[in-house]
Amino acid sequence: MKTTKKTVPLILRFTPFLMIAAMVIYSSCGSSVANNTPPPPQELPVYSVVSKPVTTFTDYTASLQGSRDIEIRPKVDGYLEAIYIDEGSYVKKGQPLFRIDGRTYREQVNNANAALLSAKAALENASINVTKLTPLVQNNVVSDVQLRSAKAAYDAAKANVAQAQAQLQSAKINVGYTTITAPAEGYVGIIPFKTGSLVGQTMPQALTVLSETRDMHAYFTMSEVDFIAFKEQFAGNTIQEKIKKLPQVELLLADNTTYPAKGRVELAGGQFDKASGTISFRAVFPNANGLLRSGNTGKIRIPSLNTESLLVPQEATYELQDKVFAYVLADSNKVVGTPLTVTGTSSHFYLVSKGLKQGDKIVYKGIDRLRDGMIIKPLAMSADSLLRTASL
Repeated sequence: MKTTKKTVPLILRFTPFLMIAAMVIYSSCGSSVANNTPPPPQELPVYSVVSKPVTTFTDYTASLQGSRDIEIRPKVDGYLEAIYIDEGSYVKKGQPLFRIDGRTYREQVNNANAALLSAKAALENASINVTKLTPLVQNNVVSDVQLRSAKAAYDAAKANVAQAQAQLQSAKINVGYTTITAPAEGYVGIIPFKTGSLVGQTMPQALTVLSETRDMHAYFTMSEVDFIAFKEQFAGNTIQEKIKKLPQVELLLADNTTYPAKGRVELAGGQFDKASGTISFRAVFPNANGLLRSGNTGKIRIPSLNTESLLVPQEATYELQDKVFAYVLADSNKVVGTPLTVTGTSSHFYLVSKGLKQGDKIVYKGIDRLRDGMIIKPLAMSADSLLRTASL
């Protein structure tokens, strides 16, 4: 007996494979849909720009000199007999500094004194002749010509006495010049001569330089741009009137420490230097303790009050092609890179004049992860706490 073989439809044979393929395709589509879901926006702190009066500072390189640097020079010629001071020592007004050999000048005093005595004797003799001839002329015993001649001799003798007195005084002055004293109090500079050196009035080099340092002058210069800004900032019809409106200034020493006493600007140069394009100013600082010396260098720091300044934290900005930008929060929490016009700095803030207005919100941190048009989730920051932290 034959067995009949049943034929299975072809579609039924491949049904399990179709079901598996469908499941794989469905799984792939589901995974693709899940991967295309955008990530949530970043949470970033946002700072509201505020306006606040801020004092900024501008520094200018300065060189210091005593209020007077006096060259000490001999007024008579001779050998240097004694040096009473050391280089760098502090001296008071009238204190002896040097002594020149004065024997020659003392002899001149003696000669002048002897000449004066001789002139006085001649004057006395002329006076006797006038006294003797006067009654004789009155009695017509002698001619009045003799009396007039005697009076002329008397006048000449009197003039000789005056001349001898002047020569004696001059000789005494020269003796006084042999001891050289300090014309003011201050500090002694380098002394290039030694005892025994021949010194005189015509020598090119001074015995030393005495710096009067009770008040110190700090000289600095402004560029033409800074000078124009200075003129626009302070009221007054003349430069001197504007200088009087300047606040007290500070002096930064070479090690960047601040000199304890403040100074005042009191002088401006008359014209710009053609070579450097700058104009000179001078600030005066008290120096009662002698901490400053001629030749010191430093910086003059001039304060300036900005009454309406938009404050932008420097760390909330970035630079692109030498311009400063900040990410401003726009509609729908999108950020837009905005160029800023910076007019100065104070602490860790930029002072901005253009590009922002008060109340605008900028991203404070995480700006390195941002691009124009990105959406963020803003986290508001307290402007007051940020300003207190910066110690404005």
